[in-house]
Amino acid sequence: MTLFDAVILGIIEGVTEYLPVSSTAHLVLGAQLLGLEQNPFLKAFEIIIQMAPIFAVMMIYRERLTQSATLWAKLIVAFIPTGIVGFLFHRQIEALFVMNTTVALMVLTGIAFLLIEYLWREKDHHVGNLDDVSYKQALGIGLCQTISLVPGISRSGVTILGAMLLGLKRESSMSFSFLLAIPTMGAASLYMLFKEYDIIAQSGGQIELLLVGFIVSFIVGYIAVKSFLAIVARYNFTPFGIYLVASGLLFGLFGVEL
Repeated sequence: MTLFDAVILGIIEGVTEYLPVSSTAHLVLGAQLLGLEQNPFLKAFEIIIQMAPIFAVMMIYRERLTQSATLWAKLIVAFIPTGIVGFLFHRQIEALFVMNTTVALMVLTGIAFLLIEYLWREKDHHVGNLDDVSYKQALGIGLCQTISLVPGISRSGVTILGAMLLGLKRESSMSFSFLLAIPTMGAASLYMLFKEYDIIAQSGGQIELLLVGFIVSFIVGYIAVKSFLAIVARYNFTPFGIYLVASGLLFGLFGVEL
C-alpha cells in the first residue's frame, strides 16, 4: 500500500460511512480497483480508518453530547439490541458476507428508500428535537439497527428509515442515526481492535499509512456529514435510494468480491 492508496481509501471511508449506502462494499471495491491484496495489514488499516468518522460526528455534535445526559441514555437504550444480537450471533453474521446476498440487500435497501420517500409525509406532531425522542422510539430505532448487521444493509440507512417511520422528522432521524453510530461503531471498533490486536501491532512499521488514512477519513467524514445534513434538509433521500440500486446492480454486474 502506498500513501496514495491510503488517501483514496480514507476518502472512500469518510464519504460513505454515514451516508445511507454500504460503506463496506465501497471500501472493498476501492481496494480491489487499487489492486490491493486482502492481507492482514489492509484489514488493520480498514479498522483504523473506520474509527475516524466516529470522532468527526462527536466533533460536530459536541455541544449536544456534553449538555444532555438524557440523550446519552437514549443512545445507550438504542444500542442495546444491536449489542446483544452482535455479541450472540457474530459468527453467523460473518458467514453472511456473500456477494450475491450483499448486493441484493443493497438494492432492496435502495428500493425501501424510494418507497418510503414516496409514501411518507412529515407531520407537525413528528419529533423535531432530539430531546423529545422517547425511550420507546429510541428502542424501536435500535431494533431497526439490528437489521444492519446483515451485510449489504446500510446502518445509517435502516436507522434513518426506522426513525422516520417511528415518528421522527427527517432531520432529527438523521441526527439520531449519526449519534447512535458513536456507541455502535465505537463498540464494534474496540472489539475489532481487541480481536486483531496482534495484526495492528505488527503494522507499526507502516504507521504513516495508518495516520494518513485516519486523518483523511476524519476530515472527509466531517465534511460529508455536514454536507449530508444540508442536502437532505433541502431535498430528501431519493437520490441515495437511486444510488443504492444502481451501485448494487453495478457491483453485481462487475462481480465485486465482497
